[in-house]
Amino acid sequence: MKKYLLINLLMALGAVAVITYFYPRVDKTDFKAEVGKPWNYPKLVAPFDIPINPSAERMQAVDDSLERSFAPIFVRDTDMPEPIITTLVAQWGQDDNPSEQEKAMRARAIKYIKDTYLYNEIITNDFMGQVSQGMLPMVRVVNGREVSKEPTQTGAFISIRQVADEMPKSLSADTSAARQWMRKNGIEELLQPNLDYDLEATNLRRDDERNELSIKMGAVVSGVILQGETVIERGQVISEQDYTNLMTYRQMLIDEQKSSSRSTLLLWLGQGLYVVLIIVALLCYISFTAPDVWTDRNKMLFILLGITLMFVVAIVLNNNIGYGAFIAPYALLTVLMTVFYSVPLSLFASMMLILLAAGAVDQPLELMAIETMAVVGAAYSQRELTKRSQMLRTGAFVLAASLLAYVAVELMRNGTTVGLSWRMVWYLAVSALLTMPAFILMVAIERAFGFVSVVTLVELTDTNNPVLRELSQECPGTFQHAMAVSNLATDAALRIGANEPLVRAGALYHDIGKLSNPNFFTENQNGVNPHDALPPEQSARVIIGHVTDGLYRANKIGLPQVVKDFILQHHGRGQAKYFYFNACKANPGVEVDPAPYTYPGPNPQTRETSLLMMADSVEAASRSLPEHTTEAITALVNKIIDGQIADGLHSESTLEFRDVPLIKAAFIKRLSTIYHARVKYPDKPKS
Repeated sequence: MKKYLLINLLMALGAVAVITYFYPRVDKTDFKAEVGKPWNYPKLVAPFDIPINPSAERMQAVDDSLERSFAPIFVRDTDMPEPIITTLVAQWGQDDNPSEQEKAMRARAIKYIKDTYLYNEIITNDFMGQVSQGMLPMVRVVNGREVSKEPTQTGAFISIRQVADEMPKSLSADTSAARQWMRKNGIEELLQPNLDYDLEATNLRRDDERNELSIKMGAVVSGVILQGETVIERGQVISEQDYTNLMTYRQMLIDEQKSSSRSTLLLWLGQGLYVVLIIVALLCYISFTAPDVWTDRNKMLFILLGITLMFVVAIVLNNNIGYGAFIAPYALLTVLMTVFYSVPLSLFASMMLILLAAGAVDQPLELMAIETMAVVGAAYSQRELTKRSQMLRTGAFVLAASLLAYVAVELMRNGTTVGLSWRMVWYLAVSALLTMPAFILMVAIERAFGFVSVVTLVELTDTNNPVLRELSQECPGTFQHAMAVSNLATDAALRIGANEPLVRAGALYHDIGKLSNPNFFTENQNGVNPHDALPPEQSARVIIGHVTDGLYRANKIGLPQVVKDFILQHHGRGQAKYFYFNACKANPGVEVDPAPYTYPGPNPQTRETSLLMMADSVEAASRSLPEHTTEAITALVNKIIDGQIADGLHSESTLEFRDVPLIKAAFIKRLSTIYHARVKYPDKPKS
């Protein structure tokens, strides 16, 4: 068991790695929204309270109105131009003996500066450029601490450059000489505006006026989308307000992620742990309830591979198509596992797959409800699978179950049918349709993994198959024996819960090797026994040879390995005792080598092959009973089965001791029914 545990754990680890890799690391802020276009994502439910901010359209209207009426704030420097004059006087004081002309120029310059600053609003050259372009039509002037109630038009403002350009005319008739004198004294560099832009006051004033306009124009927070309320429905056309709500939601998510300790590593760890728990639960269920699957590497590989591939398909569809996870045919895995395993195991594995997918989508409740009903419908429709055409019925069951579940969930969540989507109906129909080609996959899986489906076994038991038809024609006694053994073994299989279709197929084909020498077997003889002319060892070789001959024919017609096992194991390592005893009698006092009289085996390895060995021996021996009373049949059955167990022929089988009494009872009942005494009809009365 340790060997199987290690192999299964390694395969499970591979499945966990792939599934975790494909698990979406969803960035909920990664969505596209455009006004006038539909919301192409699942219905968005508020994970927290979201304020309803004014739409961008209203805010733009407020900004436009503010831009038209707003006047920035400029502060008048009442000390200007004193600093300029003080600097010039200090500079001139270094000249102890100025000329009269120099003195006159200095006096005229000071007078010009004082008069210009007294009667004009002077701004920087940059602001004057904005005035010239019409970008600064008015300002508010602060005198001292008071702001002018009415904006001041900027049309009469002058710039520092204009002051400098006009100054030479006031200094001298020779403007060129005056400009040269100004450059010499650096007057143009000393000129400063008497109106300075106040950025802080302007921003405060702008905010106040924006708030006033926002209230006036209704561009304010108008409520709250409470946690749990719908932000927007899938397919809904995005309005200006919807867009604003979505942007508010995105920004709040970004702020939350920045302030939280969200870690990508922890996200991976959580997803990996979730996947591990589900896969471990699956492994535990298989080891407890299906030991034959647990010890079969191919069967375990198919389960884990099927779950992994179906999960990847669901995630790829979901990433590329809205609600794409609902298109994935989860029921397809259920159908295939029901065919090759059992209904309980297929349902449990399918539920684990659904849990994996539900953890990766935005609608986990809907997915679990709809797909659970779909896989249950698929399993129910497959409970008596005998024909591939029944896959059509499976598709209908899956569609009906999933649609009913979808309607139920919508009514339960919304209390109305308004939210029902035809697109979802089509998705579920496609999912059901993808379930029906399972019969095509069955053939590929049988070849790839060496499985045999119930459908294949049912098809093999059709007596019109060439080899069975040849057996009925060339070896009628053997064919009747095979049919009788099939009935006996199938009855017992039903009693102990073994694989009935497999037992039936194995019983019908177990003696096809007798086609090579039909007359050497008692059931096909008609008064002449060829063994009378042969020594015991040669007769034993012919009889034992029907096993190898049967295997040759089975390989030739392509029988599955599980059916070929019945041919090899139905005699196990038992002896052809009739000929061995004859050899012993013919050689008294000599120890006869039992090897030539021993079947090649191996002994039965499964419950089904053990059943066939028992049924084969019991049916053949029952024909030689002198009387077929219940007591005689019971004694025969006990003798043969107990003898086989004592000889160790069933020691390698998975058959349990508690199964043996049930098998005996089934054989006794069937043989008693076959050989029951009939009422003797009276002769025709004489006239």
